[in-house]
Amino acid sequence: MRIIARVICCFFLAAFLGCQNVPQIPPLPAAGAVLAYGDSITFGTGAGEQESYPAQLAKMIGRRVINAGVPGEVSAAGLQRFAETVDRERPALVILCHGGNDLLQKLDQKALAENLRGMLRLARERGLPVVLVAVPTPDLSLTPPGFYGEIAAELEVPIDTKSLRKILGKGGLKSDYIHPNAAGYRLLAENLAKLLRRSGAIP
Repeated sequence: MRIIARVICCFFLAAFLGCQNVPQIPPLPAAGAVLAYGDSITFGTGAGEQESYPAQLAKMIGRRVINAGVPGEVSAAGLQRFAETVDRERPALVILCHGGNDLLQKLDQKALAENLRGMLRLARERGLPVVLVAVPTPDLSLTPPGFYGEIAAELEVPIDTKSLRKILGKGGLKSDYIHPNAAGYRLLAENLAKLLRRSGAIP
């Protein structure tokens, strides 16, 4: 019995510590906007405008969420427009979900990683916290490249590594093999809302 009790205690302790390991970010002001930045997954391809994850997330967290998704965009183009977009929109937080088109087109993954780092550094220069969303490879494994986690650890930003992998692995949650449907976007929004709470961004 003592052994079982110890195992249970270790399990709950590990779970508790895992929750505490999410990098903390400043609370979002009531009037602070979130900038959802990325490509077609951020835009909401495969669902209606009000069914995109930014639109659904806004209702869940009670904050304005700006949809800055550009379908078909590769990370190099995303890096080019990033500074101008954040300077124009002046958000209090950025959710960065980028890289899917690089992976689809089999572009250099080292360049993709550096483009993501570049966007995160531009945000940091402006004092903007960022939440990173890892994009899975478009193959049967649906495993995000390891550099997403490495970048998040290196720059100490919260990251969601599981949502898109799970969504795109279930036929009932996607509109085609690379885009969620309305239900899939809702699940992504729900998971991001949970991550924002765990990071301290929203109560």
